[in-house]
Parts: sequence; structure tokens; C-alpha cells
Amino acid sequence: MTDALRPMAKPRLYEQVLERLRRYVAEGGLKAGDRLPPERDLAQRLGVSRASVKQAIVVLEVQGLVEVRHGGGTYLVRDSLDAEPVERLVERRRRLPDVLEAREALETKLAELAAERRTDEDLAALRSALSHMADEIAQDAYGVEGDRLFHAAVTAAAHSSLLAEFMRSIADQITESRNESLRQPGRPNRSLTQHQAILRAIEAQQPKQAAAAMRRHVRTVAKVRLLDWNPDDERAPLD
Repeated sequence: MTDALRPMAKPRLYEQVLERLRRYVAEGGLKAGDRLPPERDLAQRLGVSRASVKQAIVVLEVQGLVEVRHGGGTYLVRDSLDAEPVERLVERRRRLPDVLEAREALETKLAELAAERRTDEDLAALRSALSHMADEIAQDAYGVEGDRLFHAAVTAAAHSSLLAEFMRSIADQITESRNESLRQPGRPNRSLTQHQAILRAIEAQQPKQAAAAMRRHVRTVAKVRLLDWNPDDERAPLD
């Protein structure tokens, strides 16, 4: 049965606010580090409720486009507010819990096996990945590629062809969860520290400790702003 004739969704008011903010930043030539007007001022100028403005700001924050400093205003993280469509964000929010659940199950076992089976070549790949991630973070990047390399190296070190195939089958979803996690404030350095703990357990050939370290890490990955966001609530958005 086709979905083509399903009821059409009404545009949410905060989506219109998002578009106005995008135009405001572009036309005003605002750059990363610049501050947006206070929510109260935006609400008055746009003729909408503060709740709609706040929900729009939350969407931008979820996507890592602005930083909200409690008591200090909202600041641009990028030179534009080219946010992805809200419906795409909603879809990612819907599937993210299942992806994180699968990651915990698979990657915890992979870390355990890696501690049992790793070779010197595997350890070299793990160390290289962490060095790459540290370099990225030092250059004010999120460390996404280094993170990808590290988890790929753990998978390789487990020497389990079937588990590796399972990981490949959800690679796109894992990439989404990685990007979602690493753009949380302070998360890149925290992830790097957790990766180092996983590596130490693998180096020491301690399977239980490696599994526990990976489980802690994936549960940290699961703590993302997106999962706290209610896309249909303009009455009481997040504080």
C-alpha cells in the first residue's frame, strides 16, 4: 500500500523560525562565534511565541550549529545555519536507539575478542587511529575519522568475519551515531579518553575489561541531545 496519499503534515511554526534565522545569518554576514539576538527579542520581531523560538534553537543545537551558553546567549558554531530538514532529523531520532543497541551488543563482543586475539599489527593500527583522532581534535575538529579508524581497528583485531560483516551491514547507521555523538560539547576528548582505556585493556589481553570499557564508551555515545528532543512539542521545549 502506497504512502503517497497519506495526510499532509502541517509545517511546524518553529520550522518557519528556522528558515528566518538561516536568512538572518546569511544576509547579516554572521560568522562562527557571533551571537544571535536573545530569544525574547527574536520572538517579538518574528511575531511568534518564545516557545517556538526556543524549539528552533534546540533544533540548531542538536545539529551542532549553535552553542547555547546558559545565561550567556546563543552563539554560532558554524558560518551558516544550513540545517538539515526537520523530517530527516526526526527519522534519525526514530532509528537511533536501535542502532545504539546494536552497537553495544556487537562492539562489546568485538572488544572482548580483540583482547584475546589481537596481533602486533592490530595494536599498531589501534594506536595509529588514536594518534589520528588526537591530531584531529588538536585542530578543533570532532575526530570523526580517527574514531572511525579506531572502531574499524577493533573490529579487525577481533578476527571474526561474521561479526565484521554485521558491522559492515549497519555502517551507514553507525556513521550517523558517530557524528551525532562527537558533536556534543566536550565529547571528542571524552571519546578519545575512553578509546585509550579500551586500547589498554586490549594491549593487556584483558577480555572482560575490554568489553566493559567498550560498553561504557557506547553508552556514552548514546547520550545525545537528539534523543531528548521532542519534534512535536512547541509548548515546552528543552531548557
